[in-house]
Amino acid sequence: MQRAQEILKSIYGYTDFRLNQQAIIAALLAGQDVLALMPTGGGKSLCYQIPALVREGVGIVVSPLIALMHDQVLALQQLGIRAEFLNSTLEFNEVQRIEKALLAGDLDLLYVAPERLVTDRLLNLLEIARARVGIALFAIDEAHCVSQWGHDFRPEYQQLYILAERFPNVPRMALTATADLRTRQEIISQLKLDQAAVFINSFDRPNIRYLIQDGLNARQQLWDFLEAHHPEDAGIVYCLSRKKVEDTATWLAQQGRLALPYHAGLSAEVRRVNQERFLREDSIIIVATIAFGMGIDKPDVRFVAHLSLPKSIEAYYQETGRAGRDGEPANAWMAYGLQDVISLRQMMETSNLPEQQKRIEYHKLEAMLGLCELSTCRRQALLDYFGELNSKPCGNCDNCLQPPETWDASLAAQKALSCVYRTGQRFGVTYVVDVLLGKDDERIKQFGHHKQSTFGIGQELNNTEWRTLFRQLIALAYLNVDLEGHGALYLTEKARPLLRGEAQLSLRRERKTDKKKARIKARAEQPIRWTDQPLWEGLRRVRAQLAKQYGVPPYVIFHDATLREMLQQRPRSLMELASLSGVGQRKLTSYGQAFLDELLQH
Repeated sequence: MQRAQEILKSIYGYTDFRLNQQAIIAALLAGQDVLALMPTGGGKSLCYQIPALVREGVGIVVSPLIALMHDQVLALQQLGIRAEFLNSTLEFNEVQRIEKALLAGDLDLLYVAPERLVTDRLLNLLEIARARVGIALFAIDEAHCVSQWGHDFRPEYQQLYILAERFPNVPRMALTATADLRTRQEIISQLKLDQAAVFINSFDRPNIRYLIQDGLNARQQLWDFLEAHHPEDAGIVYCLSRKKVEDTATWLAQQGRLALPYHAGLSAEVRRVNQERFLREDSIIIVATIAFGMGIDKPDVRFVAHLSLPKSIEAYYQETGRAGRDGEPANAWMAYGLQDVISLRQMMETSNLPEQQKRIEYHKLEAMLGLCELSTCRRQALLDYFGELNSKPCGNCDNCLQPPETWDASLAAQKALSCVYRTGQRFGVTYVVDVLLGKDDERIKQFGHHKQSTFGIGQELNNTEWRTLFRQLIALAYLNVDLEGHGALYLTEKARPLLRGEAQLSLRRERKTDKKKARIKARAEQPIRWTDQPLWEGLRRVRAQLAKQYGVPPYVIFHDATLREMLQQRPRSLMELASLSGVGQRKLTSYGQAFLDELLQH
């Protein structure tokens, strides 16, 4: 471990390991297989990079994303580590060059796509490499992709068991930030990691603030949120459909923000350019479907916003986890509405998934809806879902910061359920609300529902409040939506005790956002003092110039956290600069003088 500790300081510029990094590295150095669950931004990559540098031979890293491979290899090369990748973007002569370097022992780390790794050609090449120079380890990143019930299933991941058969004495490591108990068991089973040491860190990301609100006029709510909290920050906005992505990106651009779309319907070149700009430029908003994001290694994403409901808590956790990877404060904001629920259920019903998987997907959606309608701490519920049962209220989610009002909705729910029943369980929300409000409508008269006992009995709530109630009743499974019957509502078994008055129902009351208060709060959170602003901008300018010179994203030069430490410590020599967190020997040699020159001017 002494050599590992030296590498941590000399190459990466850190003095201490975090979370379970030290124990994981020790296990791999001892030749043991490992399954590691660490939150996004928890330093998973160090857990295999350092053992690969200490052990004899080359470390092979399985990564599912081409863009991520490219960025990670660039970052490692800036640290002086001999890293390369093999994927479909390379020309034949480049592949030959890298394969030759592999067999000559000139590589510390080689990143490969899973579909390439399981080919006979590469497996045979790795066997030759093992005989000539040795293989230090296999690291399987984003290991949850092995689960066929997961939200990122990749069939080729299930073939990676072959590593255990072909290379039985080479330690293997599976890493993920998102895996419930079932997925963990599947990773162990599919990848033949039965003897692996299992390290599970807390799923908690305390720097992320969770905010979920009603989806009424969601786009304007998004703009108010951005104006109040993130007027110049980079972030991601997730939408369910490609059309919504395009419309939202265009609308944000019309409001004056630099917003770029990303979805599978765009050409590969447009997706590449937009992703590249997001990674390398400041203040860009990417508006995307879930096609964007897995493994995105941009540490200074200050917000992730959802304009559509994610399909599961796992998907929500992973998508929101792309915010604040640098440990600085970040927001996970979401607006969701009734249409989201209906759309997702429709997608599930009409999918070609086996019935068993449909049932699993349905339950995952129900859990996600439960999180949205919760009136207690959201973080507690998230952690509870992943098996952390003893967490305390976090003080950093909307429900903790502004506890929602709850109200006894039993009588109103009885009226709503009764109206659905008495109108024949053949109509959607809009029609049933019109009946409850006693609307003078020809269609209601045509069906004779103006004579029903439920006609006009709902005057105590307005149209919006009734729609919110129906959304909550659907989310909590008292009502279901007949997706083949034009969105008709019908009662579930769960509704019967409530309808009969044998059960009570307490619901959260939607709150209105005070935009003025939100802006004052956002300004109070501004981390840089006005007196430090000129130096802060100068350090960022130096970083941007170096990033352009070396052809890498700015965060590869230094994270914001390191710049902030420069701001606080004001080093006056290269030796003092070397003592800062994140300043390794190679970076000190390459960039140190440029930053020192800027510091000495202030």
